[in-house]
Amino acid sequence: MQLSQASAEKIIKDMGMDDMPLQVFCPTAHQVPSDWFQQYRSALHRFMQSLTDSVEELAFMNLTQDEFMDLVTGRALPKNMSVRMRIPMTWGGAIHPDNMFMCATFPHSQNIDRFILGQTGCETIWLPAPAKKIYIPAHTAGGGDGGNATEDRLAQMAAQIAASRGME
Repeated sequence: MQLSQASAEKIIKDMGMDDMPLQVFCPTAHQVPSDWFQQYRSALHRFMQSLTDSVEELAFMNLTQDEFMDLVTGRALPKNMSVRMRIPMTWGGAIHPDNMFMCATFPHSQNIDRFILGQTGCETIWLPAPAKKIYIPAHTAGGGDGGNATEDRLAQMAAQIAASRGME
């Protein structure tokens, strides 16, 4: 069933992501390159390294220092986190960090899958389009256990990493 903007927004709201912006998209099948996995891993690594500019969102994730360092150096995602393609590769989405965002696997990534799959066969679909690289619903963004100290600590670490990469 083709969703209207209002019905798509209601479904997203019912999934607990009422602050998730949506964009209308006309899906057309595209051939995924045979080396997509290598391209994806490279883009994922660059995406993770780019998160040093998302310290405010990272502070809400209550990461340990090791988890934070693993994430921003591109070594490993924290548990229960997923990186999603804004526009799926099978619909022509670029295998590039600009086409990626990170969110909690449960429940957000799973709900996004259900939301997109529920629109299968429609001429136009609504895709989640978070404004930032990390999606954290506003109702859960009240701060972590560390409060401002956590954000300050992560900001200092991110600044040191950016300086070491010549990204100041």
